[in-house]
Amino acid sequence: MMTATEASEKLIDLILANEDIANHAEGCDAGQIAAAERGMGITFPPSYRRLIEKFGTWDIAGEEFLGAYQAPAMGQKILGSVAETLDARNQYGLPSDLIVAMFDGMGGLIVLDASQPDQEHEYPMLVWNPGSADRESMEKLGDNFGSFALRLCQRAVTAWRESE
Repeated sequence: MMTATEASEKLIDLILANEDIANHAEGCDAGQIAAAERGMGITFPPSYRRLIEKFGTWDIAGEEFLGAYQAPAMGQKILGSVAETLDARNQYGLPSDLIVAMFDGMGGLIVLDASQPDQEHEYPMLVWNPGSADRESMEKLGDNFGSFALRLCQRAVTAWRESE
């Protein structure tokens, strides 16, 4: 069975092999990642951190991941997961142990749940609907970010290529 970080490495390979239908930034260094984690008061799981190190933010075949990145016009502010997580906490009451990784396209947020780390310090992927306080009703999408993202992107790339 593949670990979450191994799945992230396979996802990196998939993105690089499909540059014609993928976009990504430059990636983040250790200082940027530490600042992002301090800003949220929570650490990224290893599989998500690996993709942030490599790409910062990325998309492939229509699947967009927030990641973490800076834009010159925004100064030192870290955008992506950090900004969206902090905004969701302030506007919608997102619990402090959730990290926004994606939007689900239906008003929900795809989040990493740091309250449930596994032995590899990976967090499960859930769907959180703004205003919801009931964790039991949250849909679980995967056991960890790496495996969830790889599976999602493999399907998206296959569908994209078959439609060409």
